[in-house]
Amino acid sequence: MTPLHPPVLSGEDVYRIHWVLGTDRLLAVCHCGARREFEDPVGLWDWLLGHPEDHHPGPVPESAPASAPQPRHAAFA
Repeated sequence: MTPLHPPVLSGEDVYRIHWVLGTDRLLAVCHCGARREFEDPVGLWDWLLGHPEDHHPGPVPESAPASAPQPRHAAFA
């Protein structure tokens, strides 16, 4: 049986951009786990490609195995 979706990519060069339903906003997700909403796509790409400036990744879930990769930057707001 063929899977419905291709495998999820990961790594330092993978960025995700989601449209926030019902709005004109975009949610940018950096490979480090930092997230930020934007109205302007140019600002979004400046922020993503400017990693690690102004990126504050969220905490690693407690259920994550000890061998799970940790964010490269420990600066939290």
